[in-house]
Amino acid sequence: MLRKLFKRHTSSTVNIDEHNVPRHVAIIMDGNGRWAKRRGMPRSMGHRAGADVLKEIVTAADEIGVKALTVYGFSTENWKRPEQEVSLLMALIKEYLQKNVQYMHEHNVRIRFIGYIQGLSEELQTIISDSEALTKNNTGLTLQLAINYGGRDEIVRTVQGIAQSVLEGQLAVQDITEQYVSSHLYTQEFSDVDLLIRPSKDYRISNFLLWQLAYAEFWFTDLHWPDFTKETLLEAIAAYQKRERRFGGLQEE
Repeated sequence: MLRKLFKRHTSSTVNIDEHNVPRHVAIIMDGNGRWAKRRGMPRSMGHRAGADVLKEIVTAADEIGVKALTVYGFSTENWKRPEQEVSLLMALIKEYLQKNVQYMHEHNVRIRFIGYIQGLSEELQTIISDSEALTKNNTGLTLQLAINYGGRDEIVRTVQGIAQSVLEGQLAVQDITEQYVSSHLYTQEFSDVDLLIRPSKDYRISNFLLWQLAYAEFWFTDLHWPDFTKETLLEAIAAYQKRERRFGGLQEE
């Protein structure tokens, strides 16, 4: 079935083992501005094109059997961009949710937001809260949108919360384990990432999911995010399935 759904642009077919699909896929949606520049368009057109691609990739990931898809929408560092671009990105996030939340709900997708949401406008916080409330009981793919997110910021806030629990006598120091920390990150039950995908020729993680990427497989493509398709996603998963994940151990003889 998967081979019929997802084909390359060429006549060959991407072979996928449906029993070895990564549970948690993370994507750094990069290259919107460069995509627009190459076409003589304003950066805003690139961001809009990138937003349109996300809906297709969410649908494809759900069909393939991915359980969680975490995408980098707006980082804590993105506030350093020109005010006009920041305002546009915030407006696009709002527009995307208003246009697509009902579609996601009808397709059984659960939407979660990770990041310092309290740092966003009250209007956007309300839209975010309503989106999560509407889809919280859905049992299909979990889409985690990283908004006002930074990996270091997440770890600092998690440590602060743990320290406060110790200070108040609610938690013993010896009870702080890797599992405990993981369960108190923004990503909660979907902490560990299996596959990180980054388009647009950049080979770095840009402060994204620093804890969660400890044992993830990385896959890079020269395509800019607006050119990313469900076929590209399938190619990334096919590459993932060819790798041997050791988690620090050795290959068995």
